Amino acid sequence: MPSATPTRLRGRMPRTSGPSGPSASPRRAGPMAVAPPLFVLLWSSAFIAGVPGVESAPPLLLMFARFGLAGLLLTGYALAVRAAWPRGRALAHLAVTGLLIQAVQFGSFYTALDLGFPAAVVSLVQGLNPVVIALAARFLGETVTARQWAGFALGAAGVTLAVADRLSLSAGGVLLCLLGLAGLSAGTLYQKRFVPDMDVRSGTAVQLLAAAPAVGVLSLALETPHVSDWTKFGGSVAWMVLVNAIAAFLLLNTMLQRFSASRVSTLFFLTPSVTAVMAWLLIGQSLHPLAVAGLVLGGAGVLLANRRVRTPEPAG
Repeated sequence: MPSATPTRLRGRMPRTSGPSGPSASPRRAGPMAVAPPLFVLLWSSAFIAGVPGVESAPPLLLMFARFGLAGLLLTGYALAVRAAWPRGRALAHLAVTGLLIQAVQFGSFYTALDLGFPAAVVSLVQGLNPVVIALAARFLGETVTARQWAGFALGAAGVTLAVADRLSLSAGGVLLCLLGLAGLSAGTLYQKRFVPDMDVRSGTAVQLLAAAPAVGVLSLALETPHVSDWTKFGGSVAWMVLVNAIAAFLLLNTMLQRFSASRVSTLFFLTPSVTAVMAWLLIGQSLHPLAVAGLVLGGAGVLLANRRVRTPEPAG
């Protein structure tokens, strides 16, 4: 809906040089240049923060606290800066993306963690998101080149290497992880197709507030809500609200506006290896050589899939 996105925001979205001329490019490219690596770090930290969270409370209750608090904080911020709010169909589309990307994805992944499914394997399944996005690229009218497919192959190999020594499968965990992957991939495609120009502040708030009541109802129906350790629970929720639910998703939604869905999704190739490195540094988990090899291979896949082919500029 045109009124949902301010004109001044639209002017920053195109990926090609605009009428402002080349002198504006450095200012635009600077902040976005650090967005991908920062996003990978913030996103990967969610698995580390989630470990004490699921140890102290049921996973859906943990997600309800994450979505509800983050949604309220981001709503307050969006109101304070007078961000444009979506209406009509745009509002409905954002609610759908919130249910898919937030409720379905994280509700499934964190329930799998609570059932004892290894975090590295959960991260592995999530890391296959770029392949799903590439297979569905025609839904968005995007073209996937041979070079990008080669990058996807390298990235998928890196993801597999990163967790090859930690595979431990169970039927329930596999189904939940596949459901989480479906939520992430479908939500990414849906958002890119129907609400590509949303205001990232108000749009992300809508997504979170749509997800919170859904997982809250499921928590009441399927869990016995309780908190066994308020210190662990509070620390986990605080990190996931401020870093994962707000900062990481503001970056994700901004990148989805600036770049193609297939390009953004390649960043998920890096999350399993980065998660393994962070677990080694922060919580003392062993770092195996395969994880390091997976990080290098996944990084190569991301660089190959995202490398731009320069075309000669027209004369004059």
